[in-house]
Formats: sequence, structure tokens, C-alpha cells
Amino acid sequence: MISFMFLAKVYVAFKPTINDPEGHTVLGALKNLGFNTVSDVRTGKFIQLKIEAPEASTAQKQVEEMCEKLLSNPVIEDYWFELETV
Repeated sequence: MISFMFLAKVYVAFKPTINDPEGHTVLGALKNLGFNTVSDVRTGKFIQLKIEAPEASTAQKQVEEMCEKLLSNPVIEDYWFELETV
């Protein structure tokens, strides 16, 4: 069976309605450093995965399942990802 290598770039961030204390801390630090043009900061996670799969749709389904089961907390976080052939 022929398979391809895919690179998934996964982004995870708090939902807009969830408080982001780290983001507030970063915002305060930026303002203290004189970056007064910044009005909001939201923090998150970035995860890269290399996946071997027979086709892109299979890799996409696997990444979605990984995000739902482990990489994000669907109750308080949103996720999105990019998938590219390597």
C-alpha cells in the first residue's frame, strides 16, 4: 500500500469566552515595555505532527481525532490545523 507523509500544524487556543490569565500577563508586560498599541493578547499552543497516511483525507481525520481526544480540551479550547504533504 502506498502512503504519504503529511505535516499537520495544529493551533490550540482558549475559546473567546474563556479567561486567559497568561494573555493578560503578557499584555501587561508589553504595555510596561512601551508597546501601547496592543489591546488584547490571547495565548495558545502550537503542535507539529508528522503523519503517514494513504491520503490527505485519512490524515485529516486522524488529526481531528487526536485534537478531540488529547491535544485540546473541546470544552474550553478551539483548535484548527493546516495539513501539507512533506
